[in-house]
Amino acid sequence: MGEKTFPAERFEEHRPRLRAVAYRMLGSVNEADDAVQETWLRLSRTDADSIENLAAWLTTVAGRVCLNMLRSRAQRREDPLEVYVPDPVISHESGIDPEQEMLMADSVGLAMMVVLEMLTPAERLAFVLHDMFAVPFDDIAPLLDRTPAATRQLASRARRRVQGQAPAPDPDLGRQREAVNAFFAAAHDGDFDALVAVLDPDVVLRADGGTARSGLSVVLQGARTVAGQAVTFGQLTPYIRPALINGAAGVVVADGAWRWSVMAFTVVDGKVVAIDVLVDPDRLALLDLTVLDRVQGQGEGQVQGDA
Repeated sequence: MGEKTFPAERFEEHRPRLRAVAYRMLGSVNEADDAVQETWLRLSRTDADSIENLAAWLTTVAGRVCLNMLRSRAQRREDPLEVYVPDPVISHESGIDPEQEMLMADSVGLAMMVVLEMLTPAERLAFVLHDMFAVPFDDIAPLLDRTPAATRQLASRARRRVQGQAPAPDPDLGRQREAVNAFFAAAHDGDFDALVAVLDPDVVLRADGGTARSGLSVVLQGARTVAGQAVTFGQLTPYIRPALINGAAGVVVADGAWRWSVMAFTVVDGKVVAIDVLVDPDRLALLDLTVLDRVQGQGEGQVQGDA
């Protein structure tokens, strides 16, 4: 029993990092927890004292578990969705909860998570482990049955896609929130020109309605196209609750048990460059929104008041 307790205690020290790895790999909080649990089971069947670098061992094992889960997921999907918005990590506007800090390290916004979903499992593994967690290519290559050079090429290809489609958001949350407020104020007023003004010329809107609202699943690009769609958001103003979505300014559109959407914004230089919207009612129902009530009265109504 003592042998089980010692590695368990050591494992808990690494759990936040492993959960962060798994979330970036899988885009699902629940599946990430399953992957971390599987990693623990594999450790519990191993002589932990024989492992020279436990952190590296756990990271690569978690990567292998996630890779297998991604490959299995790809085989199950007969009809790939046009767009898939991963599970959002929702925090109160006043700040990210301590237990979410590692999960959101490196500002892994929802736009980046959407782009990661577009990568092949091998590309995603190489990019996530190397670029986000500094795992050497020599350690990643065996997981993919490839040479380190080939693994490096996979990560390079993934990096180009991420940099091209998921720009780093403005680090100033205040500027982010100003742009989001301006967006909803213009939508509320039906001011098409004001909407265009706050949107980047090449802005992308991606919405995931799942199977229940498949008609709402869409990818739109261009300021005028997105503004034309966004005018309809004005009617949602009474139900908008400001929040941090994956650490960036966003909103939850909900009223009690009724939930319409989670909207994540990527703001660069004061302009909205991406809007990622989860509208799938089945997945929205699983989200814990109690975090928005953590500080009563703080932050709520800001978008509504400005709108």
